[in-house]
Amino acid sequence: QVQLVESGGGLVQPGGSLRLSCAASGSIFTIYAMGWYRQAPGKQRELVASITNGGSPNYADSIKGRFTISRDTAKNTVYLQMNSLKPEDTAVYYCNAQRQLPLINYWGQGTQVTVSV
Repeated sequence: QVQLVESGGGLVQPGGSLRLSCAASGSIFTIYAMGWYRQAPGKQRELVASITNGGSPNYADSIKGRFTISRDTAKNTVYLQMNSLKPEDTAVYYCNAQRQLPLINYWGQGTQVTVSV
């Protein structure tokens, strides 16, 4: 019912920046919140940042001050601006959308972010 398409990943040097985009389509009026998760090789998927439909953001401590989540309601798109990237930020980043009543999680295909020299 909801399709999420991520873009913006790639290879960047330490200290560089990337901007991830997640475009939602389908039954977007049912979405309560959207966010970004990441999964590094050999590690569990973890929350990076989220934002409610009302615009309230939430960030993981590991990226606070470096990443910013935002939304463009007209484009049905959520962004993740990533600055001061570190090698430990290397992971596949997944867009997530949450629906309530019933509770359903939607996931994008993921976009690779690699921070390396």
